[in-house]
Order: sequence, then structure tokens, then C-alpha cells
Amino acid sequence: MNDVSLLRLYVLRAMYLLIVVGLAVVVWPGILHRDKPWELMEGVVACMLGAFSLLSLLGLRYPLQMLPVLMWELVWKALWLGLVAYPLWSAGRLEGGTAAVAAQCLGAAIIPFVIPWRYVAKRYAVQKSDRWR
Repeated sequence: MNDVSLLRLYVLRAMYLLIVVGLAVVVWPGILHRDKPWELMEGVVACMLGAFSLLSLLGLRYPLQMLPVLMWELVWKALWLGLVAYPLWSAGRLEGGTAAVAAQCLGAAIIPFVIPWRYVAKRYAVQKSDRWR
């Protein structure tokens, strides 16, 4: 853990806190005070975001151990932007709800600046993997 500076740990914690507070304001009221059944994808998205916020709470205490959660967030949003939003944008057809989701996904642009990439490389690329047998 000494590979990552205390300042970097606080920056990570600030990122997790931003996620927790943002989703507490935007998502949790709809989860806790629901008066009608969700449509399929609306329910999936709400539950995934709720789970993400709860896991981000753990990131406040264990910022390095919860890095895979931030990396998952970065990867799915990058994929969605590249595979869904960009083709529509380049064809001049990015509008409505898709444009709104694209704008929300662009918020993930700060995540790569928060992740301690040297630590990630050492921990997930160079370090020997757990045994298979």
C-alpha cells in the first residue's frame, strides 16, 4: 500500500464520495420512494446504480481494494460512448435520451486521472495471479 501516496488515497476517497453523494441525490430517492413498478431497463439501471453507490461507500474505507469498481465504471462508459453514442453522433443522430446519457457518461472522463495506474499495473498486470488449483 505504500506504493500509493496519502494524497492519492484522499483523491480516490474524494472520487468515491462524489459518486456516493451524487447517486444518493439522484438515484436513491427513486429506489426508496417508488410508487409504481419499474419498466425492465429502468429497474435494471436503478438497481445497478444503487449497488454501485453502496460499493463506492466501501471505497471510502478501502480505496485501493475497490479500484475494480471504478475501473468497471470507466470501462462500461467508454464502451457505451464508443459503441453507441459515437456512431450516432458521427451520423448526426445523437439526440433525446441518448444524448442525455452520453452527457452523463462523459462525467467519467475524470476517472482516469484519479486511478493510480502504476499501482493498477503492478497489482493486476505484473503480480502473479492466484493459483488455479
